[in-house]
Amino acid sequence: MSSNGSAPLTKEQILAAVEPIVEPTTNQTLGELKLVKDVIIGGNAVQLKIEMLSPMNATKERLERDIRAAVAQVSGVREVTVTWTTRIRASGGGRTDAQPIQGVKNTIAVASGKGGVGKSTVAVNLAVALAQEGAKVGLLDTDVYGPSVPLMVGENAKPLMRNNKIIPLEAHGVKVMSIGFILDPQKALIWRGPLVAQLINQFLNDVTWGDLDYLVLDLPPGTGDVQLTLVQKIPISGAVIVTTPQEVALADAVKGLKMFEEVKTPVLGIVENMSGFICPGCGERYDIFGAGGGKRTAEEHGVELLGQIPIEPGIREGGDTGKPMVATAPDSVTGQAFHHLAERVANKLAVEAVRKPRKPTIMLKTVG
Repeated sequence: MSSNGSAPLTKEQILAAVEPIVEPTTNQTLGELKLVKDVIIGGNAVQLKIEMLSPMNATKERLERDIRAAVAQVSGVREVTVTWTTRIRASGGGRTDAQPIQGVKNTIAVASGKGGVGKSTVAVNLAVALAQEGAKVGLLDTDVYGPSVPLMVGENAKPLMRNNKIIPLEAHGVKVMSIGFILDPQKALIWRGPLVAQLINQFLNDVTWGDLDYLVLDLPPGTGDVQLTLVQKIPISGAVIVTTPQEVALADAVKGLKMFEEVKTPVLGIVENMSGFICPGCGERYDIFGAGGGKRTAEEHGVELLGQIPIEPGIREGGDTGKPMVATAPDSVTGQAFHHLAERVANKLAVEAVRKPRKPTIMLKTVG
């Protein structure tokens, strides 16, 4: 009997109360997703261990309120404690005939139809934002003709070799690899397509990435050899298309979006970069490159507008000094915009992971 003379609480009672609760990101129940990992009962006190699908989940507070309210309705419960763990799953997106990179759960391609829209800035800040939430993250700069990631992360050392494998550098909690770490920065890379494809293959297969939750790929602009090599060699979990609001950028962004659709790669959505300037002196907003283009394009093509990143001097300064804004000013409007982008990307991949069909288990019976 419990301390108040009633029947003791049971694990089954608690699970019956908690498992029907809907996880808002996926619209599936905690029971369906098997996210209730442990129930510990001590008298009238209940401890629950709940697993999260993503390191960035704005719905966690709401979910905890729902859990506490449901458990409190169970007769005899006086105290409820909720602890959280995170297990990031592989989304399973991309071509099924491609070979995954060993140890990498999710690959995120950050792409643009044209140059000059801030694609590398978005890729760097996205990677750092994911790492800040405790995820294991890598960043691969595949823009072999114009590698800018070394400058943006503040690293210029030569990577080491171990057992004929390249050891990536680390910056801001992210493992980083770029052709810019290897080549003389004062010399131009004059290579034809086959050599570029060979280099990309080496970055995919001969870099010791270790276990990563996310590998962010900073793609070159356009729809050329690098993009085709990547989608053929590895399963891209999802593509993020970067644009600015003006029409000339949006037209090229659509070409990039269509390319990924044609090669059966999921498009996670569009990021509108340089989306308005807020005057620091007067607070007025100026739409230097126009307004609403990213949202309109996303709606026309049935994808999500993942975020709108404002334009401000701090982004340029951070890129030039190797200090991404999401690391130096995470609470700023721009820092929060990058965090929102990372949250949307992580949650969309988590949804795809739980929707991924499971392979049937085949039982073999030995006939003797």
